[in-house]
Amino acid sequence: MNLDEALKTFIIESRELLESMEASLLRIEQEPNDPDIINAIFRAAHTIKGSAGLFGLDYIVSFTHVAESVLDKVRSGELNIDADLAALLLDTSDHMGALVNHAANGEEPGNASNQRSQELIVLLNKYLGVKTAVAVIKEEAKQASVPVEFEHKFERDGGEVETDNWHISLRFGKDVFRNGMDPLSFIRYLATLGRIVHIVTLTDAVPSIKELDPESCYLGFEIAFKSEVDKSVIEGVFEFVREDCMIRILPPRSKISEYLGLIRDMDGENLRLGDILVSCGTLTDAELDNALRIQAGGGNASRPIGEVLVEQSMVSAPVVEAALEKQKQAKDKEAKSNEVSLIRVDSEKLDQLINLVGELIIAGAGTTLIAQRAGMPELVEATATLSRMVEEVRDSALSLRMVQIGGTFTRFQRVVRDVSRDLGKDIRLEIHGAETELDKTVVEKIGDPLTHLVRNSMDHGIEPAEVRLARGKPAHGTLKLNAYHDSGSIVIEVTDDGGGLNRDKILAKAIERGLVKPDQQLSDKEIYNLIFEAGFSTADTVSNLSGRGVGMDVVRRNIQALRGTVDIESEIGKGSTMRIRLPLTLAIIDGFMVGVGSSAYVVPLDMVIECIELPAGKKTEGNYLNLRGEVLPYVRLRDLFEVEGDAGRRENVVVVQYAGHKAGLVVDNLLGEYQTVIKPLGKVFGSARGFGGFTIMGSGEVALILDVPRLMQQVSNSREVSAAGQ
Repeated sequence: MNLDEALKTFIIESRELLESMEASLLRIEQEPNDPDIINAIFRAAHTIKGSAGLFGLDYIVSFTHVAESVLDKVRSGELNIDADLAALLLDTSDHMGALVNHAANGEEPGNASNQRSQELIVLLNKYLGVKTAVAVIKEEAKQASVPVEFEHKFERDGGEVETDNWHISLRFGKDVFRNGMDPLSFIRYLATLGRIVHIVTLTDAVPSIKELDPESCYLGFEIAFKSEVDKSVIEGVFEFVREDCMIRILPPRSKISEYLGLIRDMDGENLRLGDILVSCGTLTDAELDNALRIQAGGGNASRPIGEVLVEQSMVSAPVVEAALEKQKQAKDKEAKSNEVSLIRVDSEKLDQLINLVGELIIAGAGTTLIAQRAGMPELVEATATLSRMVEEVRDSALSLRMVQIGGTFTRFQRVVRDVSRDLGKDIRLEIHGAETELDKTVVEKIGDPLTHLVRNSMDHGIEPAEVRLARGKPAHGTLKLNAYHDSGSIVIEVTDDGGGLNRDKILAKAIERGLVKPDQQLSDKEIYNLIFEAGFSTADTVSNLSGRGVGMDVVRRNIQALRGTVDIESEIGKGSTMRIRLPLTLAIIDGFMVGVGSSAYVVPLDMVIECIELPAGKKTEGNYLNLRGEVLPYVRLRDLFEVEGDAGRRENVVVVQYAGHKAGLVVDNLLGEYQTVIKPLGKVFGSARGFGGFTIMGSGEVALILDVPRLMQQVSNSREVSAAGQ
């Protein structure tokens, strides 16, 4: 096994489990008695602890063990999750994530991290120290399983076994080999934690040669083990076979009654196991004889705990039957749960695949061009078939990188919960469109901008409860996250039902800072967009969340880096909506190629509505035309890009749509659809406006990809200038 690769897998899976654990903890506050959610939280902690033990990450094992113990009490019904415990478990989950990060960096936790571990352990131990009624019943039942007079006899005779060794009794299940486990590997790992004083291999279960199944395990072990570690660390050694074998661990100087219980549990092996305990040096002959004599006189010591509870009048028979039935249903439900078969693939491999598909598209375009020039019908048909198959490969490859945005949205449940508490506001999060898919690269980079927008809406947008009530609103505020597809783009909306943006206050602050002139006429949209200027803030006081004028300019810059835009809609007293528009993918798109002079340009096909011929009378006048009774503003790319030479006799208008608005792009030639591999422009062209990248055509020439949103903004601005001059 490559331990480095295995550790990377552990880190990835632990982070996924912690995300799942956090989501479940946030849900448990609304559904405190849901056993499925409670079990999911417990399993996450349990799995992380077990996996960490295999890599010797003791600082994760020891901390998580305490949290797991608390969760086990919750799972058994001894504790109820309230707001305080949920908050503590969320802090615990955060700290587990910090410990996993230490493991990922290959470092031991520092003093601050260790101190935080101790602080949380103290808080968790308070819950472990609480004895509920159920705990008392269980303790009494445990004591009732061995008659009291024998307990007194143990004390008189010296009830502890005189040994400093741990005793570990192992019976591996038959399916251990089939599950990919090696029993000896666990024993070898155990030896790294201390010294195996003595070990006895049990072969009694091995059948005859004819009946022996080479894929089944029939082995058992009795081990005397000397070590300074605690029981939780020893249990962690066998974490991955816990469900497939029987393990009993007795600490040094255990009571004879505990060894008696061990002997009793090994049905049919009493004498054999007793001899083994003596040969291990765990028991003396006298102690074994005493234990067996007590067992024989105990009468009901081996009866089921349910019968003991009923006999002692602690619970009624129907209660026991109901508990057993519920336990059976829970096991059946867990066994029948559907598991999705997934293959974990390194994201770098997916990126490499997309790059290769892009090169394949470029090479295919070159082949198609050669076939057309050669004029061979068979070759043209073959290249057309090849192009169609390449397109299918492209779609399949891109779909591998498409992920649902719901995972990103879900993370904000914790943000909303924590920030609302810090602000002293009751704010509830609503999520819509979580199943909407987009490129994983976009998902990874949109998290920070969304965080800024969400926090800003909670701090500035949603009013305190008393203000809301005075305005006739509910005391609790509502924040909505929504996502949907529109014209080849994905739209992400952050909506709050707060007080809305104060137009006059924003404008006054902008004039004060010299961002606009006092006599300058601005639309509401332009005024709202001023909040994205660097250092701009209308906050009266500086808080931990906002007020320093930092963040919103970063939001716009990051969104523009993804070839996206952000707009604002707001209404005083009713709330605001921050609307982000992003491309579905940053790699390969279907494009529509146009020609202006000797240059070629690509327009994203999803934004193209139709193409019409430019009326002859519009070649020299105006910047809009009548499109079937609708006013359509347009821009001539020849003039915009300062292309030399005269236009041809016929010009065409490509009608594009973005964010619900239409505009026209006047071009010389329409060159048809084109599979476009998007390549970013270099830093030298960072100041170039109106371009979203470039692509390489089959001929080897370069075609620029038009940034339609910015061009439409330019069209809108030129229209306003024209209207102002009239």
